[in-house]
Amino acid sequence: MSENQQSPNLPQSHELTTHGVGPWPGDWPHGADSPDSIYDPELLANGDTRNVLDKYRYLKMSVIVADMDTRRHGFHVAIENWQHDLNIGSIVRSANAFLAAEVHIIGNRRWNRRGAMVTDRYQHVRHHDTVEEFVAWSKSADLPIIAIDNVPSCVPIETFELPRSCVLLFGQEGPGLSAAAIEASNAVLEISQFGSTRSINASAAAAITMHAWIMQHVFNRR
Repeated sequence: MSENQQSPNLPQSHELTTHGVGPWPGDWPHGADSPDSIYDPELLANGDTRNVLDKYRYLKMSVIVADMDTRRHGFHVAIENWQHDLNIGSIVRSANAFLAAEVHIIGNRRWNRRGAMVTDRYQHVRHHDTVEEFVAWSKSADLPIIAIDNVPSCVPIETFELPRSCVLLFGQEGPGLSAAAIEASNAVLEISQFGSTRSINASAAAAITMHAWIMQHVFNRR
């Protein structure tokens, strides 16, 4: 079976929209059929079409998450979800790509997972019913809240030194962050824009902000 083919025995999922690898060629790795093996027997037998790095091919999901947990970065991502914002899935996907410590959903527990493209299975996600509950958690974790919204007195993100350990807080498409969220934040930043529109897409803003943290703390560009 080539990399571009899918086994008819595999269940359909969003992960099957990406190219993967076919069944394990030749003899399976030693001990692969053992319950405590790092390998997933179904993937070895049928192929691994998940959208994962090559080093994670054929490995159990729990093994991948455990490895990611040893390397996660110091920033968390939080999103207000009062109107079932469709951008949340894309934000979770970006949080996975940039190896965020955790994603926090504030408000409605339900959110559209389609945009996450299954990355939420590898990303820790926590729910908070209210802003107050979220703020209490951030204080207990000693994590400053850095809000992203273009409101009066906000500071350009390009001039701000992001804390190594913090929560990056994002609002919904349209209304942005609630007044309670703004009030609870340690700093409010905006992403500099130069065109005619007042704001950019919420998921795009989240990706830009996470990358700004990466540039400061992983590549030491500041």
